[in-house]
Amino acid sequence: MTDFRIILANLRRPRLLVRAARFGLEDYRRDRDLRRFLQDSDSYETILPTLLAEEARLEHSRKTGDLTYPVVRHIEVLVALMAEVNLLPRKVAL
Repeated sequence: MTDFRIILANLRRPRLLVRAARFGLEDYRRDRDLRRFLQDSDSYETILPTLLAEEARLEHSRKTGDLTYPVVRHIEVLVALMAEVNLLPRKVAL
């Protein structure tokens, strides 16, 4: 099973981008915001992989200097990623 917390912790993004996403966490509403990133056929099991793929695409666009890079969309995806990872059940240590 993939540990999405570790994947998210290992992402290296500009500090300003991460700070903006953290500010957006308090306004995140799953029922409203998640629809922007998922297609009708996506199930809740594919939410995090879908968000990670979209974030990777946006990061590639940012790093290559693409003039159409949507910084606001990147922040929205990071907010959704952070919020969804926080909703995952925590593993209990024995």
